[in-house]
Amino acid sequence: MVKNMRLALSTLLAALAASPAFAAGEVFFSLKNTDFVVLLAFILFIAVLYYYKVPGLLAGMLDKRADGIKSELEEARTLREEAQTLLASYERKQKEVQDQADRIVSAAKEEANTAAEQARADLAKSLERRIAAAEEQIGSAQAAAVKEVRDQAVVIAIGAARDVIAKQMSAADGNKLIDEAIEHVDAKLH
Repeated sequence: MVKNMRLALSTLLAALAASPAFAAGEVFFSLKNTDFVVLLAFILFIAVLYYYKVPGLLAGMLDKRADGIKSELEEARTLREEAQTLLASYERKQKEVQDQADRIVSAAKEEANTAAEQARADLAKSLERRIAAAEEQIGSAQAAAVKEVRDQAVVIAIGAARDVIAKQMSAADGNKLIDEAIEHVDAKLH
């Protein structure tokens, strides 16, 4: 500290020696000279500052402030690392959830496709049964219609044959046919 004070005084004396007042020839070391008074006040002010150790206090305050800033920076760095860790964790979780959602969607699609195929197969079986039932009904109706037509044809043929036979046959021919039929039946029965 004494060294700093000597340095300040020597710098001050050098500045006084090179002052423009010396060059002009006026008396500088006089209380009537305002430059000298200001110089003395300045030197006194600097001395008071050194006496009360203001530069050390300022340096201590600056050091304390620098330490505070370092600790804040370190805390910010730590918080940043924690935030990055959390972000990475959330990104992993998001990816896992997305993968799980994709698996669920693909499983749902597969189930939907399986259900659609099953529904198609069931529909095809149902249609086959209905077609078979319809064909059976058509065949049954067709057989009934054919039987009805045959029955009607037989009835018509019998009626027509009766009319034809009745017109062409006499009573003697009718009796002869009856006798032959009785003999024929008798031969078959014995």
